[in-house]
Amino acid sequence: MKITVIGCGRWGSFIAWYLDRKGNDVTVYDLKDNPMMQTFQQTRTNGIVTYPPRVTLTTDLSCALSTDTDVIVISINSQGLRNLMKELAPYHLQNKIFILCMKGIEISTGKRLSEVVEEFAHPSNAIAVWIVPGHPQEFVRGIPNCMVIDSKNEDVKRRLVYAFSGDLIRFYYGNDLIGNEIGAATKNVIGIAAGLLDGLNLSTLKGALMSRGTREVARLIKAMGGSELSAYGLCHLGDYQATVFSEYSHNRRFGELFARGESYDQLAEGYYTVAAVMKLQEDYHVEMPISTAVYRILYENADLHDTLRDLFLRSIKQEFE
Repeated sequence: MKITVIGCGRWGSFIAWYLDRKGNDVTVYDLKDNPMMQTFQQTRTNGIVTYPPRVTLTTDLSCALSTDTDVIVISINSQGLRNLMKELAPYHLQNKIFILCMKGIEISTGKRLSEVVEEFAHPSNAIAVWIVPGHPQEFVRGIPNCMVIDSKNEDVKRRLVYAFSGDLIRFYYGNDLIGNEIGAATKNVIGIAAGLLDGLNLSTLKGALMSRGTREVARLIKAMGGSELSAYGLCHLGDYQATVFSEYSHNRRFGELFARGESYDQLAEGYYTVAAVMKLQEDYHVEMPISTAVYRILYENADLHDTLRDLFLRSIKQEFE
């Protein structure tokens, strides 16, 4: 397949590397003033992946969106998706497959990312999400993992899973687009919570965090019309090792440094997602105490120790009510 990857960040660059490895014709697009793109154009590597000469690198959007492109993979900051779709609109793209390899919820609307794309996509286009537990640093060392592809279009979903599966990634067919998108986005919030615990030297509480965090996310997914079981699948619980414990987790590291009063210069999607979750919590009348605590700490300057104490002093409840 002829595939364009929009976004050369950590995940976008890995996805392009992997799809080239699978024998696809790959083009990578990003803005010319993006330092990461400049590095790729100069050296063809970002220190994690290295592109062979056959992978095309371009900062020309019209070049990236050639008429014979089959698939457009988008891997950018989730809050920038709407603006990107506005940039793509004049190209009147048809008969394409859009794959979202990104995790988040639009803050202003509370919409899932596939819903944002649906606002702009021609009816002939299909939309899929690629749920990616793990870290590129591990994949390029040959460490395999499992992933999920989901879409409303069953034929497209099966085509992509069949085409992209291999010895490095085992794919599963997703069957809950709502659950997979919400589960994947909210795991970044739990990642920040895990980092806050690390920063407070309370890492022993991560077990409780994983259990109760998954439970509140399951409640939200169910309220939104998805299957609460998805929270216990690869999109959420299945990504906890990479998010809650890994040294490569941007969200965990952001939370850890925040707790220590230090800044972090990498994208931590959970920071934006937790603001969107507050809107969803209100809209769907779901209690999400962990997410609320993270929001209060990040956005309202709530004291970390007081907020943790308040979580423990909440009224006693059944574990699975």
